[in-house]
This record gives sequence, structure tokens and C-alpha cells, in this order.
Amino acid sequence: MMQRMLRHRFHQIRKTEAWRWSMLALGAVLIALTIPVGALPGPGGIFVFAAGAALLLRNSAWVRRRYVWAKKRWPKLGHYSDMSLRRRSHRQRQARRREREARAARDAIDAIEASD
Repeated sequence: MMQRMLRHRFHQIRKTEAWRWSMLALGAVLIALTIPVGALPGPGGIFVFAAGAALLLRNSAWVRRRYVWAKKRWPKLGHYSDMSLRRRSHRQRQARRREREARAARDAIDAIEASD
């Protein structure tokens, strides 16, 4: 019972404007920290940038619009960012692409068999 009350309270806090602004600030700080963390050996900067970008994308409509614009402008980069962020839209597009390829392969096999 107590856990459910705490979860409900947490969801109420997450809906506030202050929470959204604090997550935007945290995302911006993480992206700013990418530069010094990236100078350290290892891939740490990539993960720090991804966490900051995810926070910004989740809490800012302006950032989402810019992200969509960039994906349209550079589709290959959009593919990789969707894949790395594990977005549901990426998985759906991949499933549709696989289905189209399978259908094309079946049609090609049917055409070959029909010509025999």
C-alpha cells in the first residue's frame, strides 16, 4: 500500500512544470559535460551525451521538432540515433522494412517458379 502511494506521489511530481524544467537543465548539463568526459579515455562521452539528449528529447517540444528536422535532413544519422535511443518507431520501421523485403523475395520466387 505504501509503495503504491509513493509511486502515485512520484507520478504527480513528474507532471509538474518544475520537474520538466529541472530535467531540461539536467539534460543540458549532461550534454555540456560531454566535452570534458569525452577527453577521458574510453567511450564515456557517448553515454553522457545520449543521456542528456534523451532527457532533452523527452521534455522539450522544440528539441523534438529540431530532432525530426535533422532526421529528415540526414536520414542515415536519424537511423543510427533512433537505433541507439531504442525508439519504438525505429523498431516498427525495421519490422515493416523486413516484411517488405520478405514479400519481395516471395514474389521473386513465385515469378521464377511461374516462368518454369
